[in-house]
Amino acid sequence: MANHKLWGGRFEAALESWVEEFGASISFDYQLAPYDLKGSLAHVQMLGAQGIIEPEEAAAIRAGLEKLLERYQAGAIAFDVTNEDIHMNMEALLTEEIGPVAGKLHTARSRNDQVATDMHLYLKDQLGQIGEKLLHLREVLLALAEEHVETIMPGYTHLQHAQPISFAHHLLAYYQMFSRDSERYAFNLKHTDLSPLGAAALAGTTFPIDREQTASLMGFSGLYHNSLDAVSDRDFILEFLSNSSMLMMHLSRLCEELINWCSYEYGFVSLSDTFSTGSSIMPQKKNPDMAELIRGKTGRVYGHLFSLLTVMKSLPLAYNKDLQEDKEGMFDTVETIQKSLDIMAGMLSSMTVHKDKMLQSTEKDFSNATELADYLAKKGLPFREAHEIVGRLVLECSRSGSYLQDLPFARYQEVSPLIEEDIYQVLQSQTAVRKRNSLGGTGFEQIRQELARAKKDLNSQ
Repeated sequence: MANHKLWGGRFEAALESWVEEFGASISFDYQLAPYDLKGSLAHVQMLGAQGIIEPEEAAAIRAGLEKLLERYQAGAIAFDVTNEDIHMNMEALLTEEIGPVAGKLHTARSRNDQVATDMHLYLKDQLGQIGEKLLHLREVLLALAEEHVETIMPGYTHLQHAQPISFAHHLLAYYQMFSRDSERYAFNLKHTDLSPLGAAALAGTTFPIDREQTASLMGFSGLYHNSLDAVSDRDFILEFLSNSSMLMMHLSRLCEELINWCSYEYGFVSLSDTFSTGSSIMPQKKNPDMAELIRGKTGRVYGHLFSLLTVMKSLPLAYNKDLQEDKEGMFDTVETIQKSLDIMAGMLSSMTVHKDKMLQSTEKDFSNATELADYLAKKGLPFREAHEIVGRLVLECSRSGSYLQDLPFARYQEVSPLIEEDIYQVLQSQTAVRKRNSLGGTGFEQIRQELARAKKDLNSQ
């Protein structure tokens, strides 16, 4: 027989080497090796328990699989492209290890349910690690926010100074984003924590298998109840890529702010040398390259999501070779987001915050204009009239190169007799922030309450 493939019985000719390389996936799905072995160990234990293969055969296969796991962990396994994928590589290695009895391992299963099982095991494991890294990042944000409750900075809309806010309030906005990301990954885990093993190629099997047993042995909390769905479903990966795209978007937004804040024009923060680089020609440069890389890598994660959506959009049931394209994007996204989370936590925990610079930027601007409008509204003037009055005063100050707090009291009396001498206290940034104690606002007491709530939430996880 010219063809040596494990599936080659009905073929008369072998693949040419360049075609074989195009169809092979071992160059990337080798990462599934420990999960493939875990699934095989559960499968062979079930085969033996159900009497589908003899006890001594099951024991021999199990011993061989455990030997392969030891070799893999020791880095002593070389994968072969002629065996196409991780499953056929492992079967070939097992055959070398224990002989022809290895062929009985594939009883009552297909590579279709096998690969789906591997990816569920892999992603379930990675979701746990990602959850831990997200938890750490949220802890870093809370610690930084707690340190800067009364640090005043300008709040922005349209990248223009809007109103003064607490720096802690700004940080806690990102804490909320990352908390939602954590919740999304937790829901993602619900659909990942399912076993497809036993669906076989697409229709189930005639062997008396026990799918509940294999699911339990692999640590799954549930299983697929439709064999067609089990082998063709990649929703759990799409959810992961979608969730990761949103996470990277949040990280990228924060990176953009860090990049701005550490510029000469802002000067709000200085990033640690550990997370910065220099220039090959300009000696003075200290570039926020790690933040820029996270911002840039967001695009590749978006690309992986759109790529798999495109692969899946017109696939008929059940398995198709197109599904081989589901792995590289998943692997790359896992690596990208885990490293990005570590970098972000490191940048935030080691950066220096320039409180005086932040405060100063709220004192030579008009971010206190709303305070004056609110002041007049509380005195009974309709807010729209107050808004008009303050707008004219801002224009007047802009033309003269002064600010609202620079206007003499006599001028304020000319504008409205409702304005009293306490207006200068009202216009201070510290006062403006402290008084905004509506639920969810930037007031210091509100922030302390939010910090307490967030800590309680983290401690419960």
